Amino acid sequence: MPTYIYRIQPVRPAMLSEGATAEEERIASEHFEYLKRLLAEGSLVLAGRSLNSDYSAFGIAIFEARDDAHMREITAGDPGVAEKLFRAEWFPYRIALHAPENSEKD
Repeated sequence: MPTYIYRIQPVRPAMLSEGATAEEERIASEHFEYLKRLLAEGSLVLAGRSLNSDYSAFGIAIFEARDDAHMREITAGDPGVAEKLFRAEWFPYRIALHAPENSEKD
């Protein structure tokens, strides 16, 4: 199955530096629940965000999708994108090296 890297950025970067509105918090929560569902279904490989809070802040996710059409469906289904909290772009991606055991443990 093809792999894709997905990059999102907040449409209103101040939500990170000045705080999110109640509506932004609701949408972000729905976005997170959507990603958790995709993780459980096996489409999402990993997801996270940069820790900076300025205009350059971004999140990434790596997905396995059937094809570009499926990746478009995943993007369109993301509440954060659909409700314009985030702008998104994705690209076909090849993981060259991967060692899950090297990831930070919580």
